[in-house]
Amino acid sequence: MTEAIEYDVVVVGAGPVGENVADRARAGGLSAAIVESELVGGECSYWACMPSKALLRPVIARADARRVPGLRQSVQGPLDTAAVLAHRDYFTSHWKDDGQVGWLESIGIDLYRGHGRLAGPRRVTVTADDGTVTTLAARHAVAVCTGTRAALPDLPGLAEAKPWTSREATSADHAPGRLVVVGGGVVATEMATAWQALGSQVTLLVRGDSLLNRMEPFAGELVADALREAGADVRTGVSVKAVHRQGATVTVTLDDGSALEADEILFATGRAPRTDDIGLDTVGLKPGSWLSVDDTLRVEGHDWLYAVGDANHRALLTHQGKYQARIAGAAITARAAGVPLLETDRWGAHVATADISAVPQVVFTDPEAASAGLTLAEAEQAGHRVRAVDYDMANVSGAGLYADGYTGRARMIVDLDREILLGVTFVGPGVGELIHSATIAVAGEVPIDRLWHAVPSYPTVSEVWLRLLETYRDQ
Repeated sequence: MTEAIEYDVVVVGAGPVGENVADRARAGGLSAAIVESELVGGECSYWACMPSKALLRPVIARADARRVPGLRQSVQGPLDTAAVLAHRDYFTSHWKDDGQVGWLESIGIDLYRGHGRLAGPRRVTVTADDGTVTTLAARHAVAVCTGTRAALPDLPGLAEAKPWTSREATSADHAPGRLVVVGGGVVATEMATAWQALGSQVTLLVRGDSLLNRMEPFAGELVADALREAGADVRTGVSVKAVHRQGATVTVTLDDGSALEADEILFATGRAPRTDDIGLDTVGLKPGSWLSVDDTLRVEGHDWLYAVGDANHRALLTHQGKYQARIAGAAITARAAGVPLLETDRWGAHVATADISAVPQVVFTDPEAASAGLTLAEAEQAGHRVRAVDYDMANVSGAGLYADGYTGRARMIVDLDREILLGVTFVGPGVGELIHSATIAVAGEVPIDRLWHAVPSYPTVSEVWLRLLETYRDQ
């Protein structure tokens, strides 16, 4: 048997989540190694969060400018697509990870490039591109931080059609003339927004009856209205039955028998865990499965194995994965130090509570949609006695100053028994920078009576908080 190189903690996957687990382990005085088969920095840095937001920032800035008197006439022309793509390339470091590798080195984390697989309890093998195999052994913990990949449906002709997934959509080097987007979630709406503005004629195909169905219903309605106003063809209640590529043209057959043609087709229809080839079978787990964990992010039935980030299916968001990484790092460090009792009460230092109660999210469409905590439907399903309080954000003075014709809506979900907020949703221009106040209110379980004393500055869009509270008291 090959002699193993020992570390206190071995992390498989060097995306933002894995980086943070390793960082927290090192900060706690533990030695750490990290394994990566692609680029250090992971999906978020090169094919998701960063490139998508770099594509969307000029789109949103132009949309906002067009709503401001004295400025709108200066921004009526098309976007400079080549400049936008170059800006995107800059934010992905041109798909090179030298900077992130340097950061790992600076904090004393050893990087092993290659495919990492579990090889029994506390052991990981790393197969490099040249076929050499290195075995790592973890004294205290192995953390699986391998994330997810795009899940494609089983459709006739799809593989041969070479569809885009989120990776191709965020890294494309040109705007296709005609782009079909299949899906109604975050990736679908954001990429439809971006590529429509960058010169593509977008057709958005949604199997359900609405967009962004994990948010309050009005979020998807306002985003759909804006996409249509921008020129996109948004169709709900439709399904793709087959895809065929002939040369440069993709033909999409729908469930009603009709067909449409495009230059590219993007499937944004869900994610699957990247756990199919990481040796789960060597420790009694099913390859390709989501990994069930307790609130300290430890895989159930394995006192040394952690699954952090998307692979555990708790909250598929980069910032939530990094939050989990901080929690897991604290738990691993405490257990390694022999701490007899971890802080596992709700909101304790060693448990990921926000994944259930206070998840924030921003969808960078035009208008932006942002939420924290539970929707009305989720709160009711959980058995809470609640009231939804709605307000038209156009009636806030700061919104009128932000943009002519400001269109937006706000909702807060009040727990009537405890007089705290369980959830908040904002939809409208600029609300992405407003949502952290909601996250604090929800995570902090700030009483309604105390929120009255959190005075919003005038005239800002944040005055919507005062209007929501007034509406609640007047109901």
